[in-house]
Amino acid sequence: MAAVQRPPRLGSVVGVDGSKSALSAALWSAEEAILRVTGLFLVHATDTEAPARSLFQAEIDESRRTGRELLDVTAATVSARHPDVPVVKEFGDRPPSEALRHTAALSGTIVVGHRGRGGFAALLLGSVGLRTAATVDRPVVVVRGHSVPGRPGAVLAAVRDDHDLGCARAAAREALLRQRTLRLLHGWRAVWARRGRTASRYHPCDQAADHVLARSRMEGLLRDEFPGLKTEIEGVRNPSVAGALVEASRDACLLVVGGHRGPGCLGPTPGRTTLALLQHARCPVELIPRHGPGHGSTS
Repeated sequence: MAAVQRPPRLGSVVGVDGSKSALSAALWSAEEAILRVTGLFLVHATDTEAPARSLFQAEIDESRRTGRELLDVTAATVSARHPDVPVVKEFGDRPPSEALRHTAALSGTIVVGHRGRGGFAALLLGSVGLRTAATVDRPVVVVRGHSVPGRPGAVLAAVRDDHDLGCARAAAREALLRQRTLRLLHGWRAVWARRGRTASRYHPCDQAADHVLARSRMEGLLRDEFPGLKTEIEGVRNPSVAGALVEASRDACLLVVGGHRGPGCLGPTPGRTTLALLQHARCPVELIPRHGPGHGSTS
């Protein structure tokens, strides 16, 4: 009796809203599925179940009809380009970020486009993508720039200290999967001692020595854990760490960062550096969640 062949496990969860950015995210995820031998979920949520929405039934019905059509069109586009990738469509009435979190609890990485259909042009990251990046406890990819996984370039990881080792490990796995070099960009801001009786004697040269030691320690740990990995490490002391990372992302196929969350006035948000990368990076950005106080640097 022939063995029953199991279908590949389903991996990425992609938010679908009809925008070009969301379609790019879905196609990028399909290419990723080929690399990982997985499938993908396409998720659309209408956000019509909350009583506060006060929508007429005709509006709810139209929103549901449009949403199902968007899922069908996106799934057909993905399948036309990648017929061997299993695609599952999921439709719901939850808020979009909640629907993505719910589906990803059973699957894997959440993938969103860098712009949604709604909002003002100045909002470079859509509200759904921003809320998702700030609140989930699993990896999130915001697809930006040239979103083809075959794009040349290294996997770039932003690291600062030992707390970022988890982020560096995730980037190492991505680099091995793609057979690319892992480029560790170790950035920090200069802290200058102030004059006065209680001034610190911790000078920039001391900072540089400490950061060189941290870089060497992290690179050694990665080489021990991933012996086949080719790594490059670069230290950058820059007033704008985000600016250095954005510039470096021009030559990267993926940028991996730790997802620090700051208590924003309208709810949790990514840290300032992370938000700048989500808005301006030249390649897809993967956020690796950090758990607990003090887990990961906040710069």
